[in-house]
Formats: sequence, C-alpha cells, structure tokens
Amino acid sequence: MGAPVKGKLLDLVLVLGGLLMIAPLVWLVVTALSQPIDAFQLPPQWIPSPPTLENFRQVPDLIPFAQMAWNSLQIAVITTAGSLLTSALAAYAFSRLRFPGRDQIFMVLLAALVVPVQLTVVPVFVLMRWLHLVDTTVAIWLPALVNVFGIFFLRQYIASIPRELDEAAIMDGAGHFWILFRVILPLARPGLTALGIFVFEASWNNFFWPYIFLSSPEKMTLPVGLVSLQGAMGGGPAVVLFAAITLVVLPILVLFLIFQRSFIASIATTGLRA
Repeated sequence: MGAPVKGKLLDLVLVLGGLLMIAPLVWLVVTALSQPIDAFQLPPQWIPSPPTLENFRQVPDLIPFAQMAWNSLQIAVITTAGSLLTSALAAYAFSRLRFPGRDQIFMVLLAALVVPVQLTVVPVFVLMRWLHLVDTTVAIWLPALVNVFGIFFLRQYIASIPRELDEAAIMDGAGHFWILFRVILPLARPGLTALGIFVFEASWNNFFWPYIFLSSPEKMTLPVGLVSLQGAMGGGPAVVLFAAITLVVLPILVLFLIFQRSFIASIATTGLRA
C-alpha cells in the first residue's frame, strides 16, 4: 500500500472521528431549536423544521439564568486569573531557581494530581466554615487558585525556553520578577492561553464544588441551575433543558474557537525539553 493511499485512509479516519465527536453537539443544538413534538423522532432530524427560539425564551422563566451566568462568569474569571498567576510564579521557581528540596517538593506536588478532589471536601469545608465563607462564591474560587496541573504544565513549557535569555537579562541587571514578566511569560503566551482555557472550562462546568458550598439560590452557578431546571421541568418538554445546556456550552465553544491557534501551538511544544 503506497504512501498516498495510507494518507487518504488516515484522512478518512480523522474525518469520521471528527464527525462522531461533533455529532452530539449538533444534535444538542438541533434539539434545542426543535418543537417538543419533533425533538426525539427516530430517525433523528438533523435540520429542525421549522426552527423555533421558544425553548430559549422559557429558560429565564424557570431559573434565574442571567444571575447564575454572572455568578459562573465571576467565579471562572477570578479562578482563571488567579490560577495563571500562581502557576506562573511556581512554575518559574521550579524551572529556573535552584533551592534545597526543589525536585522533592515538585514530586510531592505531582503526587497531589492523583488525589481525588472528593477527598479534600471535608477539610476544605471545615476551613471555609472556620473562615465564615460557606455559602459565598469565595469558597468556590479561593481553593482553586493553586492549580497543581497548571504548575506542572507551565513548568514544562518554561523549561523549553532557552536559559540564555535569562542570562542575558541578568547581565543587564534584571531580577527574577523582571525576567518572568518581561521575558518568560511573553514567550509562554501559547501555554498560558491553553492553561487559561483548561481552567476556565473546568470552573465554568464545575458542579460538585458549588453544589457543596452554596445554598442560596441567588449565588448558585449554571451547572447547579441546570440540575434544578431538570427537577423543575417535571413532565414538561425536555427541549427547554436542551436549550439551557446549549446556552451553557456556547461560551466555552466560542472561547476555544477564538484561541484555538494558541491552544494547538502550546500542545505541540509543551514538554519538548525537561
């Protein structure tokens, strides 16, 4: 079998795989735009006929969608910004600085990646209650400011940046903070973008933490709102729930489409050098 034939087969496999992965998203949007009577026909309709926006109009009538979206956005932005800052500082220290126990501390951090987040709920809840932060959005984003995966990810990316740039900056009298924010981070922009997408998506879709720490309806986030909407629907049309899910998914999809070039660039270069 020649190379051109293998290339075409590989392209065919990739196209089929892409279609399989995008099909649930397309079906979600189509169902959200469909009439309740046409939503679950077999075989499924891939083009709603006729399309309707009535399902989207019913969402704010059942849950305070705008308030929940604002809560989710606020938590996601604070978590993303704080996580990027702390991860960049720690990654620079583990990658560029030499101090006793550096590698051992880094290995302990990596070991924390295998600890399920559910095991930390009780001690974190006790701490948040002691700080009087239960039922506040601070209890959601404060524990997320330290991201072990982010430290590892940026450490590997910074390790791929030549040390000669640091040495040249030191010869000009630059300190560590100047090197980090003026030399390293501008070169690590693709990695920062990718990590920002990861963190924002995880925070935006986080259900477990808000469900545990938040009890006031006006402070709940969108994932918790979707569960409450599912309960509020009862015997009502499921297409309204599909419309709400579509509204939750679209911001993440748009975010990825905007920064996909930087995201792919970071995945292609991270970890090339240790």
